[in-house]
Amino acid sequence: MPKSASDSPSLAPSRKIDRDMQIPPDTQVVIDFDDNRAASALVGPYGQNLALIERRLNVVVDSRGNHITIAGSRDGCDAARRVLETLYAHATQGHDLAQGDVEGAIRAVLAQGSLFEFDAKSAKSAFETINLRKRPVRARTAAQDAYIRALKRHELVFGVGPAGTGKTWLAVAHAAQLFERKEVDRIILSRPAVEAGERLGFLPGDLREKVDPYLRPIYDALYDLMDSRIVERALQAGEIEIAPLAFMRGRTLTNAAIILDEAQNTTSMQMKMFLTRLGENSRMIITGDPSQVDLPPGQTSGLAEAAKLLDGVEGIAQVKFTAEDVIRHELVARIVAAYEGLPQRPATGKA
Repeated sequence: MPKSASDSPSLAPSRKIDRDMQIPPDTQVVIDFDDNRAASALVGPYGQNLALIERRLNVVVDSRGNHITIAGSRDGCDAARRVLETLYAHATQGHDLAQGDVEGAIRAVLAQGSLFEFDAKSAKSAFETINLRKRPVRARTAAQDAYIRALKRHELVFGVGPAGTGKTWLAVAHAAQLFERKEVDRIILSRPAVEAGERLGFLPGDLREKVDPYLRPIYDALYDLMDSRIVERALQAGEIEIAPLAFMRGRTLTNAAIILDEAQNTTSMQMKMFLTRLGENSRMIITGDPSQVDLPPGQTSGLAEAAKLLDGVEGIAQVKFTAEDVIRHELVARIVAAYEGLPQRPATGKA
């Protein structure tokens, strides 16, 4: 268990304070962690996890083995302590800590505020979790938490928002969980074959080889969340199916977890056709970013139209992500925010 002591002026951090951070050094908090391995994971390679906490919470964090000192304002030190204790609780369970986990812990602590007594053990379950055989997948933001809750409660879910918010990642994780629990017999992956501003021309190979380049992000998520041998066997047995959107007409998809990725590049008729494929005991997840429409000029984005038409329909959930939910890299959040400040291209795909 971590041991902490506050207001200890005799223990000054050895790291030099960045003058640009303008930290009021009115408080110091010292934490001693018992598990050296978990404490090392907490710090991260070259101290990158602590550096992220410093930037986001405007504090200075110094690490000497399993002994960590936090300096800054009282609120900043308290928030940093809670973030570190939350991450330490994850690390002691053997989970790796990526920078996205650190960012998620920071956002969760800031959202909780300091109105109530903080318990790091209970903080582990503050956000929803998707439990897979390979590893658990936890929500890192409030929007991701709402997304996972919607996936568990609704048969049709729209996940709409910018790149890097985890829309596709969590959709694949949820589908994999349903498949592992035998709640569905198969996973069906689909995506419109639209190039992002380029013309790739003729692609050689069979159907799967032609479509693979468009579905690479979903493949990456599958192999990261499931054992590669299970994925390969499921692909060969047809339990994980690659279904090009153009070939979906006339099918009824039963006992399946169905994912349509990059849905902003569907036409109005394609989206209507896809939505009406939903069969008994199936779950359908549709993800897309309305700000990245690659349709020819003059064509309406099926995602934008469907989201508007089906808003409030019983049994259908829509979760909207913003730049605040970007977890891919902190720079991605800034890039998305910068582009959101520009005049937006219409959802119809007109130039």
